[in-house]
Amino acid sequence: MAIVTDAGRRIAVLAAPTAAGKTAAAMAMARSTPLEIVSADAMQVYRGLDIGTAKPGPLEQVRVRHHVIDVVAPTVAFSVADYVRHAEAAIEDVLERGLVPLVVGGTGLYLRALAEGLPGTPSADRTLQAELALELEARGLAALLEEIARASPADAARTQRNPRRVLRALEILRRTGRPASAHPRRPPRFRYASAVLLPDQATLETRVRARTRRMIDGGWLDEVRSLMPTMPRWPTASQAIGYEDLRRHLQGECTLEEAVARIETATLRYAKRQRTWFRRTPSDAARWLGTGEGHLDDLDAWLRARVGRR
Repeated sequence: MAIVTDAGRRIAVLAAPTAAGKTAAAMAMARSTPLEIVSADAMQVYRGLDIGTAKPGPLEQVRVRHHVIDVVAPTVAFSVADYVRHAEAAIEDVLERGLVPLVVGGTGLYLRALAEGLPGTPSADRTLQAELALELEARGLAALLEEIARASPADAARTQRNPRRVLRALEILRRTGRPASAHPRRPPRFRYASAVLLPDQATLETRVRARTRRMIDGGWLDEVRSLMPTMPRWPTASQAIGYEDLRRHLQGECTLEEAVARIETATLRYAKRQRTWFRRTPSDAARWLGTGEGHLDDLDAWLRARVGRR
């Protein structure tokens, strides 16, 4: 553990919006540095969600070992706390074997929890959450958000009107009498230094549309078809973009072009939210870059600087 507690050593993080080229950049960085990748992608943790989550393929996983992917079945709920537990164990394992852990991903909540520590909120109460889900259906999202906002406008805004986050925030508020932000965070196990790839919106749009078509051509419909029997029982995996749209197409509820258009729109909205999130990364903790392909030399130098500090 000496390498972990060394004050000069930080764990490298490569963060970027979806379709920004972070996986290709990380694989290129692995050519010159003996590294293993610790994924920070909320949907790649699910087994079977491969094509639609742009999960590294078998050849990439043979070339460079990946951690925190294919962790659970999509019928199993997976929380931020679950992610931090798996990711920190993976980082420790890589360090103990004398290699370099590189955290790679675009799920801001995961990266924040790693860097800042987990909040001291109670673990999820599935029974209460089920009751709140019924209340959400009866009263609507706005009413539940208003209750959260009365206690903490910031917590209400942080949900981004995501129903799952709203239910979790309200669960914490009602169980403890305090909003989630009022609960102290436990200290993180490691310190981190981040590089952020931020292509402009036009570049992201081009990449998202091209990648979506590649996914369709690469067998995404067959993947969804194989998963359809379990999809009604997905708790958190149901948030994966595109799977529900393609299920609807396969069941004759819309055309493939309509499904693809919805997938592209949802992906671009998500990418925009990610860009906003990563632009707020503290300037003293990030190296601002444009795209992975155009800055591989810079990324290599940045990583070597992180690895070399003792």
